[in-house]
Amino acid sequence: MATISDTDLTKKLEDSNLQASTTEKDTANTIKTQANEAFKNCDYEKAIELYTKAIEIHPDAILYSNRSFAYLRREWYGYALIDAKKALEYDPKYIKAYYRRASAHMALGKYPSALSDYEYVKKACPNDKDATLKYEECKKIVTRIRFEKAIAVDDSGKSVANQIDLSSMPVETEYDGPHLEGDGRVTKTFMQALLPYFEKQKKLHKKYAYQIILQILSIFKSLPTLIDVTVPPKHKFTICGDIHGQFYDLLNIFKLNGLPSDENPYLFNGDFVDRGSFSMECILTLFGFKVLYPNHFFLARGNHESITMNQMYGFEGEVKAKYTVQMFQLFTEVFNYLPLAHCINNKVLVMHGGLFSKDDVTLKDIRAVDRVRQPPEDGLMSEILWSDPQPQNGRSESKRGVGLQFGPDVTERFLKLNNLEYVVRSHEVKQEGYELAHNDKCITIFSAPNYCDTMGNKGAFITITGDNVTPKFTSYTAVSHPAVRPMMYANQSSLFGLM
Repeated sequence: MATISDTDLTKKLEDSNLQASTTEKDTANTIKTQANEAFKNCDYEKAIELYTKAIEIHPDAILYSNRSFAYLRREWYGYALIDAKKALEYDPKYIKAYYRRASAHMALGKYPSALSDYEYVKKACPNDKDATLKYEECKKIVTRIRFEKAIAVDDSGKSVANQIDLSSMPVETEYDGPHLEGDGRVTKTFMQALLPYFEKQKKLHKKYAYQIILQILSIFKSLPTLIDVTVPPKHKFTICGDIHGQFYDLLNIFKLNGLPSDENPYLFNGDFVDRGSFSMECILTLFGFKVLYPNHFFLARGNHESITMNQMYGFEGEVKAKYTVQMFQLFTEVFNYLPLAHCINNKVLVMHGGLFSKDDVTLKDIRAVDRVRQPPEDGLMSEILWSDPQPQNGRSESKRGVGLQFGPDVTERFLKLNNLEYVVRSHEVKQEGYELAHNDKCITIFSAPNYCDTMGNKGAFITITGDNVTPKFTSYTAVSHPAVRPMMYANQSSLFGLM
């Protein structure tokens, strides 16, 4: 009887393993093609799901790099960074992975690390104009930061507001927009004229814009970090999430739900600016209503009310294009004074991001947070602005690279400790504009429909009454807007697509 030698057996096993490996690779490539198609259709969640499935079958540098790209589009910079590093473990010379890692570092404000990766890409692709552009952009930021640190002096008492001379800003006779009369205080008549003026893509006079910002700075300086809001019985109160410079969708909220007034109070829960290219119109509208109705119109800080985000995602460029460098510096000062959270009728806590890395945080602790600064990388302020809920119990590393993810048990313990019914947060795109999580005790509200003109999501807002804080949700689709693309004022290049 014939026998199989050890050599023949080894070869058969190798051929069998190779065939199995080839089949797995083919399957993974088929799924990758489906994932790429979902990505091109801006369905990033589906793309991530498919890339993950392909990685589980046959991981390689391309799949990890592509999933990193999808995470970047979802603004999950922590996950994007992890995947870019994983791609480089599979292929240390894979150029796109270096670019993904650089993009994640940039988004997280880790500019020296980003510069190192951009430099690698630039050397590998010397004729690529986009690679050179991104390298030069990042190099300028790193150089500027080093220079500012070298010449830094203690200017804690120095305010941009004190440098503004309104008398040097005459209102030209040809200006046809609304005017701030008398002492320059915002009036109902002024706001009723401002909205249609902005709707026609016209620009408020520089002097009046400065007057609104200076008035709002004075108001914010007088406010605590955590504001207690009292809504009387039977009275309606509206909570809105991210607006992100989508002015025409902001107008639609007011059309659906009524203009702000003493009888129709609102809370806008952060991320007023960036991404959308009508951030100036949004912020001046919101600030104007806050000045007009200081006790019935509320604004909270989001993670995008910070200099790092504004420099990257368009607000700085928009303010400089429409007004002045000095005005952007003033906005940076104003954003530092924005409250971080609101507590409604001692029952509902509203903040932009989410809960905390420890269980013993009380409302008293939130009240004690020193908010007048740029957001730190960790601590209560960072977590208030950046954290996200997760479906499983416990806590885990943030998908964004800042803050953390917290589970239903964390929410339950926080509510019990502080005698609250539920928390409302924003910060994340949701397909219907809202989402109930953690046994309906952690609610996300997002008010920018078809986010960045690509996501296809609805926007939403919440209404409650003073004697019934059970949330009622109103969803709506995006309205048309002038042909101005999102991120128009952000100096972003789109180097390297999918594989």
